[in-house]
Amino acid sequence: LKLTLSSFITLITPSHLLIASILIVAAITKRAQFPFIRWLPAAIAAPTPVSALVHSSTLVTAGIFILIRFFPSLKLVPALEYILLFAAAITACTAGLAAIAECDIKKVIALSTLRQLGTISYSLAINIPHLAFFHLITHALFKALLFIAAGTLIHFHDHNQDLRAIGMLNNSMPLTTTMITASSLALCGAPFIAGFYSKDLIIEAQINNPLNYFLILVFLLATGLTSAYSIRFILNEFEDHD
Repeated sequence: LKLTLSSFITLITPSHLLIASILIVAAITKRAQFPFIRWLPAAIAAPTPVSALVHSSTLVTAGIFILIRFFPSLKLVPALEYILLFAAAITACTAGLAAIAECDIKKVIALSTLRQLGTISYSLAINIPHLAFFHLITHALFKALLFIAAGTLIHFHDHNQDLRAIGMLNNSMPLTTTMITASSLALCGAPFIAGFYSKDLIIEAQINNPLNYFLILVFLLATGLTSAYSIRFILNEFEDHD
């Protein structure tokens, strides 16, 4: 018989609660959710290829993957839904509002990573782990592209990361501009791009889920903030700041 790792923990026992609590705390810390939100934007001091690896596909997403992998057992913990909802709501709104006011290119992308991780956490809280994993994969693809394109942009501007210092890139860097625009639209969830197929299903599941309407409005607001700072990023590519 093939046994999965989660099949060993199927009953609510004191040891089960202890192991589940440790896994939840470890996952929240690893994916930089509230109250451990500060370390991820600070990690952008690394070179851009390292940042792409850290923010999109390996480091922070490991915490999400832990929750998805052990979800059949973790969902037996009564308080898991509320912990994930609380952490995801605060993280998504805080990251979205901070990204609106941020002018550092890599910090904007890092804060958008926090925003998307909040969406994935919310998906787990409303019991749709398959959609959470689907969005995890699509997010890794377009966020890595966005980081690498932003790194090319920073290198072109002599390591200047100020969003207000870039402009008219459609003439000087058409390929990079196209990549940034496409990945930013995927981040917004624009129709028929990678992020649309996962985010649209998650938002639909949120609306149809019998949860508090305030939480639904919070995440719809956070989704609007994602579109706002992504469009701001795109417009700064074409604007002439001289």
